[in-house]
Amino acid sequence: MSALPFRRATTTLVLLSLAACAAVGPDYTPPEPLLPAAWQQPRTAGLIDGVPLEGRFWRTMHDPVLDDLVERALARNLDLRSAYARLASAQALRGVAAAERWPAFDVRGGFEDRQESRNTPFGAFIPRTNIHSIAVDAAWELDLWGRVRRSVEAADRELEATEAELHAAALTVATEVVATYVDLRAAQRRLQIAQANLQLQEQTLGLVQARSTAGLVVERDVAQAITNVESTRARLPSIETEAIVARNRLSVLLGQNPGELPPALSAPAAMPELPASIAVGVPADLLRRRPDVHAAERNFAAAVARIGIAEGERYPRFSIGGTLGLAANAANDVFTKGSDIVAFGPSLRWNLFDGGRLKNRVRSLEADAEVAQVAYERTLLLALEESENAMTRFVQEQVRRASLRRAAAEARRAVELARSQYRAGLSDFQAVIDSERTVAQIEDDLVGSDAAIAGGLVAVWKALGGGVLPAPDAVVGSAESAPR
Repeated sequence: MSALPFRRATTTLVLLSLAACAAVGPDYTPPEPLLPAAWQQPRTAGLIDGVPLEGRFWRTMHDPVLDDLVERALARNLDLRSAYARLASAQALRGVAAAERWPAFDVRGGFEDRQESRNTPFGAFIPRTNIHSIAVDAAWELDLWGRVRRSVEAADRELEATEAELHAAALTVATEVVATYVDLRAAQRRLQIAQANLQLQEQTLGLVQARSTAGLVVERDVAQAITNVESTRARLPSIETEAIVARNRLSVLLGQNPGELPPALSAPAAMPELPASIAVGVPADLLRRRPDVHAAERNFAAAVARIGIAEGERYPRFSIGGTLGLAANAANDVFTKGSDIVAFGPSLRWNLFDGGRLKNRVRSLEADAEVAQVAYERTLLLALEESENAMTRFVQEQVRRASLRRAAAEARRAVELARSQYRAGLSDFQAVIDSERTVAQIEDDLVGSDAAIAGGLVAVWKALGGGVLPAPDAVVGSAESAPR
């Protein structure tokens, strides 16, 4: 082996070694936020210490209809289809960035019929020529300063952020399905209670009308009874509307047209069963469980990597290129001896002066990284606020429900007493009207409180991150081919 090729090979190996260990720009250091050691909300009313639930949290409600709705939504929801498409795009862009690490090969071929101008000094002496050629060109940029590696690093972090955003979208869809399903069952229950109260008030109206016919009561009592009945009847359409709106919302969440839900959802049923307790862990769990926090942190990491990309543009770019091909005047001579073309050598490109463009580009990306860091800190702070508020609402609503239960029991007893005393002539009809209105309102509030507690529990699950939701087993349309 001659000395010259040996020196060339040695130089190439040295350059490759440098390329393997150098990387300009700042290295990313994961933030270590100072989080409180415990939640402000005391452990009470079903909130306990322990590891928060992972995975399909809705299954703790033991409602097969709800389980089916959530699974179908995860497989068909349009927002999730968009999230899968964004994930596929991020994966492809990562492949684009990674491709820069490898040599590029181009194949070209051509034919040129060339005639020089005869009105130039030497044009009259240059004959008309035909050139047939075919060649392979190769080029490889040596990543001496880590520009390409920073580009791949940024693409990796962006891909991880997109994956986290997909999980965030899935968590949002799942919790919205559960909350809407609770609203539907609550509206159906409120409708049943309103209809039952309407029947009782109609019975009271019949009693008053009979007493009025007998001349035992004044006409005002009849008017008051009719007012009470019609006021309750007037509430039925609005409650029915709430149930229809909830069904339509569920249809859209499942990627269906409104009204395409199974008939089983039109029939009243009990609200989902709530678990006896829920483990809330500690605030530090949000760093691991909240997909939006993880996405913000990965976006911050990508922003830091992009600084290295811009910094690498300020350094010399070394490339190794070459051409291997064939060329001849006659097509029959292209593949004959002596038609070969061989070229090989390094090249250098260095932007020595650009008016500060690259320098300011680096400064801009450094500011972008600071913006991403602030966005991460803000996302984490909002996650803490959301968690505290969700737990507080969940606990306080249970206190409210306990009072409503006691009030509802006494209100029902008051209705019976008022009716008995009215029949016996011991009280006027206004007491009956007031007691019936009170019991109707309290029973409606009680159902609303039950729904608020169920919704509050869902809000706690969502605020704590809901665990890592599994990817859908099947998706519709373009999401079917999205990488898992």
